[in-house]
Amino acid sequence: MPLSEDEQRILDQIAADFQERDPELAGELENATVWRHAWGQMKWAAALFVLGVAILVAALATASSFFLAFGGFLVMLVASLWFERNVGRLGRAGWNHYRSRGGSAGLRDYLSGRQDRLRDRFRADE
Repeated sequence: MPLSEDEQRILDQIAADFQERDPELAGELENATVWRHAWGQMKWAAALFVLGVAILVAALATASSFFLAFGGFLVMLVASLWFERNVGRLGRAGWNHYRSRGGSAGLRDYLSGRQDRLRDRFRADE
């Protein structure tokens, strides 16, 4: 349901007042999205997973400690759960953002172009 002119004017006034009082926070909130936050968290989770792999491999390669290797495994487990949680947050909002940027359309065009070329090649052989 769209806002009335009066409601829209009040909302614009509130936004302008907020911008005047705290322009730094208003700028941060303007640029912050669930999509960006989830991607940032996924990057940290991937880095943590790689760290866990390194700990696990180093502990097993040097045969220093089973507990250290198990700690590396736990780090990997926590990182993968953190990653999965943010994939869930990304969900529909991230997918819609990706599609609006033309990501899936570009892939679809690429694949259909290859399919057409293969079809033409086989037709030329007949």
